[in-house]
Amino acid sequence: MVFDGPYRMLIGGELVAGSATFDVLNPATEEVIAQAPDATPADLDAAVAAARDAFPGWAATPIADRKAKLVALANAVWGNADAFARLLTSEQGKPHSEATGEVMGAGYWLQANTTLDLPETVNEDSDDRISITRHVPLGVVGAIAPWNFPMILAMFKVAPALLAGNTMVLKPSPFTPLTTLRFAELAKDILPAGVLNVVTGGDALGPWMTAHPGFDKISFTGSTQTGRRVMASAAPTLKRVTLELGGNDPAIVLPDVNVEKIAEQLFWAAFTNNGQICIATKRMYIHKDIYEPLRDAIVAYARTVKVGDGAEQGTQIGPINNKPQYERVLGLIEDAREKGYKFLLGGEKADVPGYFVPITILDNPPEDSRIVQEEQFGPVLPLIKFDDLDDVITKANATDYGLGASIWSADEDRAYDLAQRIQSGTVWVNETQHLSPLAAFGGVKQSGVGVEGGLEGLLEYTNAQTLVRKKKPAFA
Repeated sequence: MVFDGPYRMLIGGELVAGSATFDVLNPATEEVIAQAPDATPADLDAAVAAARDAFPGWAATPIADRKAKLVALANAVWGNADAFARLLTSEQGKPHSEATGEVMGAGYWLQANTTLDLPETVNEDSDDRISITRHVPLGVVGAIAPWNFPMILAMFKVAPALLAGNTMVLKPSPFTPLTTLRFAELAKDILPAGVLNVVTGGDALGPWMTAHPGFDKISFTGSTQTGRRVMASAAPTLKRVTLELGGNDPAIVLPDVNVEKIAEQLFWAAFTNNGQICIATKRMYIHKDIYEPLRDAIVAYARTVKVGDGAEQGTQIGPINNKPQYERVLGLIEDAREKGYKFLLGGEKADVPGYFVPITILDNPPEDSRIVQEEQFGPVLPLIKFDDLDDVITKANATDYGLGASIWSADEDRAYDLAQRIQSGTVWVNETQHLSPLAAFGGVKQSGVGVEGGLEGLLEYTNAQTLVRKKKPAFA
C-alpha cells in the first residue's frame, strides 16, 4: 500500500483537516515534504470531549474485546509496514532498515500488550467480609510522543492505555507527525469513535494539553527540561503523570573483554539512530589496560560506517532529525573544540544540505566537561579512561540522570554484581537498548516519573479500587 491524500487529524471518529497547517521537513534535504494540520484550542477541546464521551463505553467493553482491537491495530501496522517505513524515513531521517524495524516493533508492542491482564487481589475473605482490590481505568489520557522513535514510542502509550480501558488524545512531535496521522487513518476503521484521537500542532499544543482540565493523566516522553514543565502544568488539577525523560547513560568496559569482538557492539551502543536514543551510551568508561586498543578499534570501525540520506541504499546513520537539536549538538562539539579536547574522529560541521553531523569521538575529555556531563542526543561520544572500579561507579552515578547503563565483561557474574551498584532504571550486562513490552522501563532521579512496559506500566493507567463487602450484616 502507498499512503496518499492529505494529512488529517482524527477527532471523534472523523478525519479533520483543521483550519491551518504547518510544514514538515525531510531532515536529510531540509525540503518540505508535507503539510500537517495545526490544531487550535477548539480542536483540542473537541478531541478531549470525544474521548470523554467514548470513555464509559470503552471502559465497559470486556478486556478480551479491547485486546482484539489492539491485535487488529497491530495487523494493520504490519500490513502497511513498507509504506510506514518509507514515510518514517522521510520525516525522521533514519535509514530504511531501521525505520522498518521500528514499524514492526510498533505492531509488536500493540500485540504483546494483549498478553497482560489487570490483576485482582483478594485482601481478605473471612466470615465477616470479603475485600478485593481491582484496577480501573483513569479516564482520558493525553499522550505526547517524541520525534526520535515516533511510531513505537507512541505505541508505548497507546497499547497499555487502551488495554486498561482508557480513551486517549495522542499528540506526535511537530517534527514527525506524518506516520502518526496515517496510523490514525487505520485506527479510525478499527476503534470505536473517540477512543483514540490524534491531534497535531506546533509548540503551543503540548502546553495546552498538559494544562487542559479534561485530561486525567499525561504521558510524556521527551527531555528532562520539558518534563519539569509538564509536571508543573499538570499540578493544578493533580493529573497523573508518567514522564520518560533524558539520560546520560554510562557504559563501563572492564579489561577482560575481547577488544576486536566488542568494538562494533560498543559503537552501535552509542550511535544507533544517530545517537538519538534516550538509552544510547552517552559516555563510555574504558579500563586503562585496554583503553588504547579499544579506542583505536572503535574509531577504525566508525570510519567504515556510511552516513547519509536514510532513503539511500547502504546508509547506516542518517541526519539529526531537526534544526534545534542539530544546532545543540554542534554547540557541544564547538565547546569541546574551544576547550582544546582531543578529537579522534569528526568534530567538524558537514558542508552538505541536511542536518548532518559527522560521527565524532573524543579522546578522554575531563569528567567535568559538558560533553561528559550533558546528554548530547547525537553522534558524539566521549571515551574516558579509568583504572579503579569504585571510582568509575561513583562517576557513573554522579549525575542527575538515571535512565540506562551497561557493564561489559567476560565475567558475567562480576558484571552483574557491579550492575546492581548503578543508580539507573535499567542496567544491561553485555548488551544495551534491549526493551520489552513485558518488562518495566523507566528512570530514576531526573530521568523520569513512573514506568512504561510490563504489568507495572499497565497499572500506571489505572486507579486501584478496593471493594469491601460485609457478610451477614446485622440489619439483614
